[in-house]
Amino acid sequence: MKVTHQKLPDSQIALEIEISGEVSQNTYEKVVKDLSRSANIPGFRRGKVPRNILLQRLGKERVKAAVLEEMIETGIKDAIKQEAIEFLGNYRLRSDFDQLVENFKPGEVIIFSASIDVPPTVKLGDYQSLSVTAETIAYDPQQVEDWLQKQQEKQATLIPVEDRPAAMGDVAIGDYQGYYVSETGEIGAMIPEVQGADLRVDLEPGRFIEGMVEGIVGMSLEETKEIPLKFPEDYPLEAIAGEQVIFRLTLRELKGKELPALDDDFAEEVSQFETIAELRESLEKQFQEEAQKATKNNIQAQIIEELRKICSVDLPETIINQEINEILTQMLLEWQQMGIEVQKLVNADTIPEMRKSSRPEAIAKLQQNLILKEIAAAESLTVTEADLKAKIQEVLPKLSQESVDLDKLREILEQELLQQKTLDWLQEQIQVELVPEGSLDKAEAETTAGSQTGEEE
Repeated sequence: MKVTHQKLPDSQIALEIEISGEVSQNTYEKVVKDLSRSANIPGFRRGKVPRNILLQRLGKERVKAAVLEEMIETGIKDAIKQEAIEFLGNYRLRSDFDQLVENFKPGEVIIFSASIDVPPTVKLGDYQSLSVTAETIAYDPQQVEDWLQKQQEKQATLIPVEDRPAAMGDVAIGDYQGYYVSETGEIGAMIPEVQGADLRVDLEPGRFIEGMVEGIVGMSLEETKEIPLKFPEDYPLEAIAGEQVIFRLTLRELKGKELPALDDDFAEEVSQFETIAELRESLEKQFQEEAQKATKNNIQAQIIEELRKICSVDLPETIINQEINEILTQMLLEWQQMGIEVQKLVNADTIPEMRKSSRPEAIAKLQQNLILKEIAAAESLTVTEADLKAKIQEVLPKLSQESVDLDKLREILEQELLQQKTLDWLQEQIQVELVPEGSLDKAEAETTAGSQTGEEE
């Protein structure tokens, strides 16, 4: 069999395959014999149908199409084996099939072309000369105070308040009823789904719907007040999502919070530490490490972004689709864990759109993985068996409730460790400029504003 091939974009190879007249004749005879055995033609036993009757009943075009389908499939497999091509799958016929059928004559040479997906290729740019700018995340001592305050709130004792109006920091409990707003801006129809008693609202900024807390502050016990609220478009209750609503609330109870003292007893209550000093020291260390980790993540995210600019990755459709499948599978599992009824969201109409929206993420992830893998190979970076075993032992307890394929887990963790090792190595090699948090977003906004101004002029 004569085969020629050439490289195509997107990690494909074009094959031109020439099948001899002898093979085309033999394949024709084989297919006709197989059809004769399987064809159910009245008046004839299976396998005893005369050839001319068989061709007449089935149609010559149908028979030729069956012969060509077999020759094409076998020819591609043989060509891949003959040329020792690493084949990923997803072969496509490049020749016009109808034209092949029309021109086919048993015993004559057949020439057709097809394309196949092969492993992706990566061309590395000058990654050692990279320079990146990333935002540094500074440790803020206020994080410790905020954490302690939240714990105080959780441990607070609620004391009934009767001699003053509601204030920020209190807990308000009341009965409520929701109403739509009429076209004239007045109270409209009652909303059956929005009513109840003993609604608790912690009077803190940002709680509940915007305007709710501010509306309750200043109310007195047994006072009824109508609070106008605009519910967000994505609010879970469909009846009021995106609606302007009048919230009629009667304040039944008001309680102030008596916070526990920040002392050693408090530390023992909310942590494993015996003194408040030890707890503070631990929290400072924790938030400092988180800030350092966030800064490192920013640096490495910028490294990946720059690598994708200077390196090229030729991705075949086969592995893009595989990655999209993995992304969607993971997303659907997470939805199920959140209690979302996946069956209601996934159907023949939504799946194509979901695949389309996941495609950019899949391509970016594949590019990142393949570029880092290529750099690791170029720099002889490897993962030690000791590091891999330690990582497996760290992860396994978290998967105790799941069925684990240890070989697959080992493969995934080895890839993760190698990627991290490669990123750490790159961070040491390249020039990194750290700027204050928010600087890059501000610079991007100014650049966008400047370009828009230029366009208007």
